[in-house]
Amino acid sequence: MLSAEIIAIGSELLTPEKTDTNSLWLTEKLNEIGVEVKLKTIVGDDELRLEETIRDAVKRSEIVITTGGLGPTEDDITRKISAKAIGRELVFYEELVEELRERFRRWGREMPEINKRQAFVIEGARILPNPNGSAVGMLVEIDEKFLVVLPGPPRELKPMFENFVLPELKKAAGEIYVKRRILRVAGMGESAVDEAIAPIYKSYETVQTSILFNKTEIEVQLIARADTESEAEKTLDELVGKIKEKLGLAVFATNGELMEEVIGKLLSETGKTLSVAESCTGGLIGERLTEIAGSSKYFIEGAITYANEAKIRTLNVAPEIIEKNGAVSAETAEAMAKGMREKSQTDYAISVTGIAGPSGGSDEKPIGTVFIGYADESQTKSFKIILPGDRFLIRWRASQAALEYLRRQMLKS
Repeated sequence: MLSAEIIAIGSELLTPEKTDTNSLWLTEKLNEIGVEVKLKTIVGDDELRLEETIRDAVKRSEIVITTGGLGPTEDDITRKISAKAIGRELVFYEELVEELRERFRRWGREMPEINKRQAFVIEGARILPNPNGSAVGMLVEIDEKFLVVLPGPPRELKPMFENFVLPELKKAAGEIYVKRRILRVAGMGESAVDEAIAPIYKSYETVQTSILFNKTEIEVQLIARADTESEAEKTLDELVGKIKEKLGLAVFATNGELMEEVIGKLLSETGKTLSVAESCTGGLIGERLTEIAGSSKYFIEGAITYANEAKIRTLNVAPEIIEKNGAVSAETAEAMAKGMREKSQTDYAISVTGIAGPSGGSDEKPIGTVFIGYADESQTKSFKIILPGDRFLIRWRASQAALEYLRRQMLKS
């Protein structure tokens, strides 16, 4: 199996404001053809460090891909340093200058002389056309290895890689088929999931398994490699089936679907409708549900009743319920769900009320205390959870808990 490294170039990528998303996309594409990414590096506009990074990468990996640093300015050093790192010269292509001049004329401008720098290409490199920008890419073969130099903007990088680089790398990788599945698990911790399914996935030598914890659920990532596409799919189908059998209802998605997608599908298939009453989540559940195309068919309305007065006025929560039990209580959560359902005339309603922090907690109700309410035609009920994390995570986890509770109730009915 071929190994690859990705080097993202640019000092801006070392600041808190900028994220390297190209490496994630490239990794996905490389994995699909059976190439394993062993290392990702971000290097600023520093000539010595970049030269060292490229030289070392070419020594240890069959495929090295750089992104960024191909612009016309002084800090765009990728082409010069890439050539130096592999011991080659830069060659000036007059035809590239003419193409650039013509492109600038089509834009109604004259080409600045500084753009001539973009006509220098590494000696022996294959030029990769860039119809979406001014910087061409380069593909250099070095003793059966590949150095691929790509521009940074995704709208330029992606079509260039897919059209001109990926076919070459696929030939080199051979007929290896790679298929990927993502299972999402709710209501279990990372260690509990791994303990339950490790004996299953360890018996599949051709499948790489990763178990990850994100802000709301556990992801089980499965990557199968086989000589044929059907063989890889068959292996994954079998493994996914065994994991689902072991974990039961905790598995809410087998193809990477988000919880809101799963809820939407269930509601659509049953022809049911939903409304939501939110306090501490501040509209997050409604936002998640309406991110899904077609949600207007089943999501009728939501209410953000943050203050007690809003709960009383909008949801008809009796004042004495809040006075006796508090806004964060099972009784209030149930009254919110019941009032929301009656107001909207939906089949289901869910509610959330809690303490997201960083202040407002007590010994009886610490920060992270959340009550989820649920109402349908025949019942109104609630449950309590205490969620870890900061304000951001508590709100997200509360929204997930509410949707997960709704999913389980719908599956029961």
